[in-house]
Parts: sequence; structure tokens; C-alpha cells
Amino acid sequence: MSNGKHGFRIRYEIERPSKEALDQLSAYSTPNICDGMSRFGAMDHMIKPLSRKYKIVGPAITVKVRPGDNLMLHKAIDVARSGDILVVDASGCCTNAVLGELICMSALEKKLGGIVVDGAVRDVDELLELGFPVFAKGVIPTACDKDGPGEINYPISCGGISVNPGDIIVGDVNGVAVVPQSDLADLLPNIEKKLSYEARRKIEIKEGVIVSKDIDKILSEKGVL
Repeated sequence: MSNGKHGFRIRYEIERPSKEALDQLSAYSTPNICDGMSRFGAMDHMIKPLSRKYKIVGPAITVKVRPGDNLMLHKAIDVARSGDILVVDASGCCTNAVLGELICMSALEKKLGGIVVDGAVRDVDELLELGFPVFAKGVIPTACDKDGPGEINYPISCGGISVNPGDIIVGDVNGVAVVPQSDLADLLPNIEKKLSYEARRKIEIKEGVIVSKDIDKILSEKGVL
């Protein structure tokens, strides 16, 4: 079900990934996940957690706001369910903080999994004290209007990556990765393949093979050696 018109609309129901899928991805870091997606899937490097200890895994509730406005972010907290990740497209604008202490208190009370903002936040000391995971592009003290327009649970762009409602969001100290549910079947075997390679290389390095033999092979193919 959806209400409203283009620019002012809300979709209340989305398809969420299974708990099993979320549990599987929670075992991996964002570098593992991006390796499994052929080095794609990462949001812009400027979107980082306020604390190094934050790790998030959950389905995306997508929120599009006008720069300098957070009307629909407030409503998104009402729409979201426990464990959901609010992903906010503020067009990368950092002139106004999309959220602060009060929004995070509400999200924490709703038991949401975290918030990712392609934009700015404020009240950093208070947010860190709350311990609610926030990933953002920047920090600024100025607040937002509550006038719109905005949309909830429609496709957005966040940190240069397309995000659809229900996509799996994984965030840690390295940044944020976006996993479409349709990619899960191929992703997990790809991750394990890369992890097996890295495990072998760690053993080789300890045994004195400092540089992988693959490097000379590549250089030979390119006519360097």
C-alpha cells in the first residue's frame, strides 16, 4: 500500500530479507561483501560511522528528503520496523543536519537497526552516549525544516549507490555496503572463495612467499617481465 503523490508519497509495505540471510551477512565485513560483489556495492568513502564500534546489518527503509528538510525522516521512523535501517538520501548536502538527538532517541525506542545519511548530522556527543548506530557524511550544528517534499520506500541514491527498499545494508568501520536481495545467492559463495584465497596467502606470507606468484604472472602477461 502507498499513499500520496510524486514528491510526497509513502510506501508502507516492503519485501524484507529473511533472518537467515541477515545472520549470514552479519558474519562478514564490508570489505568481504564488496569483494564478493566484484568490488562494487560500497557507498562513498565519506559516509562513515560516528563510532568505530558500530556494525549494522538490516533491510533498508529508503528516505528521500529535500536538502535542509527532514519531514519524511520523522515519518520513516513510524513506518519502519524493529531492525530496519533508515537510509536517507539528502543529496549529499551538509549545510543542515538531517538528524540529531531526538530523532535517534525515537529510532532507538523503536528498536531500529541504525541510520545511514548521505548528508549531515548533529548532537554528536549525545548520539554517542545513546549508542545508536549512525553513519553520516558530515557533522554540522544547523537543524532542518519540516516542510518536504520527501518520499519513503521508493528507490534512492545514497553515497553514489542505488538503494531500493528491502536491500540489505551492512555497515562497519570501513563504510557501508548495499546488497540487493537478488544478489545473495551468488554473493555468499564469492565471499567464501575470496576468504579462502586470503587464508592461503596468510600462510604463504608467514612461510616466506612475501609477494604472490600471481603478481609476476600478471606482469608477464602485460610484457613487463
